[in-house]
Amino acid sequence: MTEGAAVPAGGDAAALPAWRELVASLPDATWIVEARTRRVVADNAAARRLLGLPGGSLVGQAAESLIATPEDMAFWDAAADGECAPLQSDTTLCAADGSTVHVTRSIRPLRDGSNATPRHYAVVACDRSAWRRAEDEREQLVAELQATLESTGDGILVTDLVGRIRAFNRRFAQAWGIPEDLLKTRQDEAVHEWMRRSVTDADGYQRRLKALQEATLLSATERLTLHSGRVLERVTRPLWCRGQAMGRVYSFRDLSEQLAAQHRIEELSLTDALTGLPNRRALVAHVAQASERSRREGGSFALLLIDLDRFRQINDSLGHDTGDRVLVDVAQRIRSCMRSDDLLARTGGDQFALRVEGADTAVAESTARRILEAVAAPYNLDGSQFTLTCSIGGALCPANGHSADELVRHAEAAVLAVKEGGRSNYRVQRGRRQGDHRADIQLDHAMRQALASQRFRLHFQPQVALHSGRIVGAEALIRWRDAALGEIPPGRFIPVAEDSGFIVALGDWVLGQAVRQAAAWLARGLTVPVAINVSALQFQQPQFVERVAAVLAAHQLPAQLLELELTESILVRDADEALQRLQALARIGVRLSIDDFGTGYSSLAYLKRFPIDKLKIDRSFISGLPGDDSDGAIVVAILQMAAALGKKVIAEGVESEGQRQFLLDNGCHEFQGYLFAPALDSLSFEQRWQMAQASADTPEPPRVRLVRG
Repeated sequence: MTEGAAVPAGGDAAALPAWRELVASLPDATWIVEARTRRVVADNAAARRLLGLPGGSLVGQAAESLIATPEDMAFWDAAADGECAPLQSDTTLCAADGSTVHVTRSIRPLRDGSNATPRHYAVVACDRSAWRRAEDEREQLVAELQATLESTGDGILVTDLVGRIRAFNRRFAQAWGIPEDLLKTRQDEAVHEWMRRSVTDADGYQRRLKALQEATLLSATERLTLHSGRVLERVTRPLWCRGQAMGRVYSFRDLSEQLAAQHRIEELSLTDALTGLPNRRALVAHVAQASERSRREGGSFALLLIDLDRFRQINDSLGHDTGDRVLVDVAQRIRSCMRSDDLLARTGGDQFALRVEGADTAVAESTARRILEAVAAPYNLDGSQFTLTCSIGGALCPANGHSADELVRHAEAAVLAVKEGGRSNYRVQRGRRQGDHRADIQLDHAMRQALASQRFRLHFQPQVALHSGRIVGAEALIRWRDAALGEIPPGRFIPVAEDSGFIVALGDWVLGQAVRQAAAWLARGLTVPVAINVSALQFQQPQFVERVAAVLAAHQLPAQLLELELTESILVRDADEALQRLQALARIGVRLSIDDFGTGYSSLAYLKRFPIDKLKIDRSFISGLPGDDSDGAIVVAILQMAAALGKKVIAEGVESEGQRQFLLDNGCHEFQGYLFAPALDSLSFEQRWQMAQASADTPEPPRVRLVRG
């Protein structure tokens, strides 16, 4: 019977038979209550059965005695005074035998066709006892399940088939770091979102979770890495109840401690117990990785073997304990000569090995000299004073091979040669394998053909003022794509060109092309200083200064728009001759800078004597900024030294905003690197120049555009 149902007219007495007939036909337990007297005036058999009175009648009973909740009593009080809104909720009633019956009860007014206040209300009760028993059983099952869950050592989550959370234990919340209040309120979507965001591979986690939910009977195991650093093993299986899959059980086991222990065991197997340095096995692995990187990217590195001279005498005369302390001290002294990217290992009783990243012969020899000086400084242990020396042999990758065995063999041969020559010295192998010779001969021929066919090209990497964001120059970088060999990195063909002497012709081409392009830009109103790298062999050519002057004159480029980048090895090889040439270049007006500053033999003497305008900080010191303290200290020292000497400083290889900000805060003048732009073809560079200058001219603070590609 619904709200507003028509009631037979003519008064209550005339209506009762019609009401009884209508109520009797309804399937649900129903009785009608007169609002004024609160008494039942009609009922049906379903109502009598529900209340345990199959042979009796509810007529005449008080409405609140059948369902005696505060809600119902308040309703009948209000109904006696006027119309009440319909009432519906789950509640209980008391049967004749005293038992409680769970029902969904609704009370709605009955109208007689007029708009007058209703005098009668229909009460309809649907038996919910079976549902309540099922809920009680479920709650008991959940309680038993919860007790079981809390007794296990794993984190447990139980959901239904659509992912709604049904149970969990405290270990689950602890493993995922989920706030307790979030779980208690059962905000399922929020909990699942918390879990998704906690996993490092959020998208992959979501895809796999969806696949599990769609495949009801699927069981699976996987590892999840959280942003917190924890590693969880998740095992999921269907939850069965009475032969049917009712949900899913997820078990999470924290593997962090187990994996940390395994990692520690692995570390111990790769670590020298005395010094804490990597051992020979670890060195071989690191050399293999560096070699693969060299093959892929065209870089180079050096392997230095450091063999202590007459160390056995220390052990025999002062004892093994003192000998161990000496080895620890030696390790610390060698560390002081390293850069952040280098790797030091102890490979034997009195032998160490150092992998010097990004090193050519000059860098390897410079590092070896520093180690010789550091190791040879006096020792004073327990009142015993003595001096210890070492012999150092080096090999280069790829010049002496790629594999660790090849490099170690060459380095050991160099150490042996040093010891035979009197010890306390160094030697870096320059020999190459026969296979390398053949490959280099082919590459040298291809280079010469490429130059004749004009297949080389120049790209220009912008050099940017840190304070204004304006482009203040460009470094010209040679590029080569061969029809048969593909794109060949400069790190591969430049060393071959240097070995064969072809670097002179190649450098001359770069000089001519760079000056021509700078002159073309100048003619279009773009004043772009261009920097080029000058090799040692090219710099030593008798007519080098004259050649530079002739190229500038041929293209009518002001000399101050050309910058020559020289390596430190050029300046110290024959300092007097180098000084004369640099002074001649300075008189022309050409700018001079030192490339890769800090990786070679950095001497304050030549910085004072030589007319150097700018220092370029090597990318190996920039890569660790701002987090690497040693790199930061080196960069700050270079900047302070340059400021004292009145030199400008540019940093190369700047790839992050943190690196740029560190350089700006510490007084660096310029930078170049992928943070602003890679090396660009001339047209792209010109467009970038115009965009950057326009942006820098706006009244807003300058910003560096993040450009990659």
